[in-house]
Amino acid sequence: MEHVSIDLWAANLEPGVPDLQTWLAQLDARAAQTAALGAQMLVLPEFACAQWLTFAPLDMPKENTLGWLYECGEHALDAIAEMTTRHGISILPGTIPFAAGNKDGVPTYLNRAWLLTPDGARHSQDKLSLTPLEAQGAGGVTVHGDSINVIEWNGLRLAMIICLDSEFTDLWSRLGALDLDVIIVPAKTDMITGYNRVFGCARARAIELQTVVCVLGAVGVPFGQPVTDTGVGGASVFLPCDVNVSLDGCHATLAPQTAAMMTDHVLMAADIPVGAVRRLRNGHAEAEVCPAQWDAGHLTVNDPA
Repeated sequence: MEHVSIDLWAANLEPGVPDLQTWLAQLDARAAQTAALGAQMLVLPEFACAQWLTFAPLDMPKENTLGWLYECGEHALDAIAEMTTRHGISILPGTIPFAAGNKDGVPTYLNRAWLLTPDGARHSQDKLSLTPLEAQGAGGVTVHGDSINVIEWNGLRLAMIICLDSEFTDLWSRLGALDLDVIIVPAKTDMITGYNRVFGCARARAIELQTVVCVLGAVGVPFGQPVTDTGVGGASVFLPCDVNVSLDGCHATLAPQTAAMMTDHVLMAADIPVGAVRRLRNGHAEAEVCPAQWDAGHLTVNDPA
């Protein structure tokens, strides 16, 4: 595949929905638009499922939040799988809590991203590191994943990296050895500082790994106050900065979206040049520089301390 088109939906989590069927109908409408425009994938941000909390039982204990979202997710994933087949596109519906068994008699959950494809496959990736809020057990006990999953998709090698995981250099050094064509980063950041960290790291890694990095974040939070909420969303597709693919390393971008803006935009990233980027990365085309092929293993460190 020489080019791929991906729609990145910076979903607004502020508006309430009355039930899961309404949420699924909205997703179905978006998927139909993606298919009609010839894109191959629709991506939602981390914890897009948090919008379901607007129809959660009013008397649900806070510590049961993750478990309730997991149960809703099992129904939603079946419906989304049917959508992918009907529309002929892949859908990454953000992340949804996934049951990971009991620890000390208490249910635990992974923060799991899913990629569902028209052939019926369900690929997953668990978040590898926890935010302080997740580590404190907000809404239930979250545990981290322990593996990187490489996905073969439409002839491309793809990986999903969730929000905070994008900020860790050691993880990207592992990803750099995997010859990945596309890395997708679904995120949800609570402040502009988090947005800038995640998106800044994504842009840098596209240059360093000579690959395509797609990153998006949700706008706002459920039950929020848009005027004062600090959560910032957006979407971008980053490429290596090379005269053969992109002069600025930015293939497509949606500027930061604050909750007060009340936006719910889709970034339609058409004709991402994955083939040209792959040839640069693998040395099959002339590149200005080749950071993906450089190895620091031969260096010695001189440190008086």
